Amino acid sequence: MNWRPVVFFSSLVLFGVAGSCGRGEESRATGGASAAPTSVEILNVSYDPTRELYEEIDRSFSAHWKAQTGQTVTVKQSHGGSGKQARAVIDGLEADVVTLGLAYDIDAIAEAGLLDPAWQKKLPDNSTPYASTIVFLVRKGNPKNVHDWADLGKEGLSLVAPNPKTSGGARWVYLAAYGWAKRQPGGTDATAREYVAKLYKSVAVLDSGARGATTSFTERGIGDVLLSWENEAHLALKEIGADKVEIVTPKESVLAEPPVAVVDKVVDRRGTRAVAQAYLEYLYSDEGQRIVGRHGYRARRPAKDAPPVAQITFFSVDDTFGGWQNAQKTHFKDGALFDQIYRPGGK
Repeated sequence: MNWRPVVFFSSLVLFGVAGSCGRGEESRATGGASAAPTSVEILNVSYDPTRELYEEIDRSFSAHWKAQTGQTVTVKQSHGGSGKQARAVIDGLEADVVTLGLAYDIDAIAEAGLLDPAWQKKLPDNSTPYASTIVFLVRKGNPKNVHDWADLGKEGLSLVAPNPKTSGGARWVYLAAYGWAKRQPGGTDATAREYVAKLYKSVAVLDSGARGATTSFTERGIGDVLLSWENEAHLALKEIGADKVEIVTPKESVLAEPPVAVVDKVVDRRGTRAVAQAYLEYLYSDEGQRIVGRHGYRARRPAKDAPPVAQITFFSVDDTFGGWQNAQKTHFKDGALFDQIYRPGGK
C-alpha cells in the first residue's frame, strides 16, 4: 500500500517555553524570576507490544530534546491491554500522552473530558504515525499447514489470541478475521459470524493483552497458531529464534492503525504540553520513522534502508465496519456479537 507523505510539524520551542514543563527539578530563582527547570518527566501510557519500540524512541527523543533545549527529559512508560490502559487513564492515571491500540480507546478518554474530541486532527494521518496488521505465528516448519485465514477453520487446530474485551490488538484480530470472511465471494455478515464463532471455539488461551498471548505461545508452548500484531510476531521471531517459530502472512488482512494523542487536561495542569507535543511529533520525524521500521511497524514514510515488509491487500475499519464507533457497538460492547459467540467454559 502506498502511504501518503506527511509533514513533520516541529513544535520545538524556545528555552523559556520548553522550560515551563513540570514534574522536574525545582527551578532556581534568579533576580526574582524563575529559571527553566533543568529536567522534566512525562508518562506515555501505551498498549501491550510497544515496550521495545518506545524504549528506543524515548532514548532518541531525549537526546534530541536535550540538544534542542538543553533540558533533560525522562519518559516513563506504562503498558497493558489497550482498553484497560484507557480505563486507567480515565480513572486517574496521569498520562501526558497516550499511544494506544485503537482510536476507540482514545475516544473514550475524550468522552471522559480529558482531551479534545477532535484529537485525531492534531497530527498527520489521523494521528497514527505508524501502522501494523494481523499475521500468524506458527511453529517451525508450519506443521499444521496454515497459510491463510481459511486454514484457521481446520479441525483440531489450537489457537492463541488476546481478549477483545480488554485488548486493542485483540479487536484488530477479531475484525481481521470477520472482515476477511465477509469479503469472500458470497460473504455476508451471517457467514462471517459463523467463521469467527468457529475460530474462537479453537482458541485455547484468550489472554488479557497481546504480549500475554505471545508469552503463552512462545514461552508456555500453548497452541499451534498465535494470532498476532505483525510487529509482535517479528519481535518474537527475533527473540526466540527462527529455528522455533515462523511468520505466516495472510494474503489479506486489516490495516491496523494505532493512534497517539496528548492528554490535554494532564499536560495543561502539569505544564508539560510543549514536551508532550514534541514527543508525539518526533514519531513522524525521519529518525522516528526509522525506529518504527526497525521494530516491525509499517512506517508512514519508510526510510530508504527500511526493512522490507510483506505485501498484503488491506481493508480498513472505516470501509468494512463503518468506523470504530460502529464496530465497537456491533461487536464488542457488552452483549454484542463477540459475547454472543464466545462463552468461556462452554464456548
